[in-house]
Amino acid sequence: MKIDDISAFVAVVRNQSISAAADALGLTQSAITRRVQNLEHALGVELLDRSVKPPKPSAMGRQVFDQCGKVLQEVDRLRNLVQDDHAPTGVFRIGVIQTIGDVVLLDTLQRLSRNFEGLHTEVSSGWGSQLVERVAKAEIDAAVALFPATKVLPEGLRGRGLGSIELVVVAKKNAMPKRSYKLRDIFSIGWVLNPDGCGFRAGLARALAEQGLSFKINLETFGTDLQLGLVANEMGLGLMPRPIFEHSRHRSQLDIVNVSDFKPVLDIWLVQPLQPGPVQHAIDFFAEAVQHAFAETPLKVVAR
Repeated sequence: MKIDDISAFVAVVRNQSISAAADALGLTQSAITRRVQNLEHALGVELLDRSVKPPKPSAMGRQVFDQCGKVLQEVDRLRNLVQDDHAPTGVFRIGVIQTIGDVVLLDTLQRLSRNFEGLHTEVSSGWGSQLVERVAKAEIDAAVALFPATKVLPEGLRGRGLGSIELVVVAKKNAMPKRSYKLRDIFSIGWVLNPDGCGFRAGLARALAEQGLSFKINLETFGTDLQLGLVANEMGLGLMPRPIFEHSRHRSQLDIVNVSDFKPVLDIWLVQPLQPGPVQHAIDFFAEAVQHAFAETPLKVVAR
């Protein structure tokens, strides 16, 4: 059983086709096919269902894929034992939720490129829970997301706290003149929020449900800048991390609404495998950049 054969099989499953796997590994399709067949022969089982196109992993193939991912991680760690003092090279795969990415990505990617010339960075976006799942499956090397301090990570992963973010309710300027409100006073106005799957939205929904209040969505859309623009045009209330609100071009058109019974704070988490991999220096560099960007908020250390 060869590592190259394992890598080929993992690439086919991850890329969902033999041709895409060949492109990813810089090989021919016939070479990928031969390596997968070698692995099947070594294990004595068919790993791909070839009755469908493109071939998909069989039931046993999915189990083998999970184990192969762990094998490749261990191989990377072995290589890292002798490469620890060297700058990482190859591909660095980082997942970042849009809220964090809007603040840090442009500058951090430029700095990564300058500091690690042999490193190619690939960035994925998505909801925090989706990115953590991808780290667990070894599809990406690390993820930065927002979670409550009580978040429990899957086995085999660890989290590092990079700071905390206050979420604020925002409204069109002068639309809500009172010094303080409760959720019961404002819930009927409706909200401009991310689509379902967003942690901010889920936290608000829980808070409303606990008080027996309805959850009225006026408009759901991606993009913090667009959401704040819609709130400024009185399309509803928004829920936004304070740093993004404070630096928004719509800031002068908006007010923070003091909601006395809803003051959510989320921690910024860096999630990665328990054991360091060959791109650990790049992960640390990215984490430090995020921490620096949100340095005005108190740091919370999270260990899992």
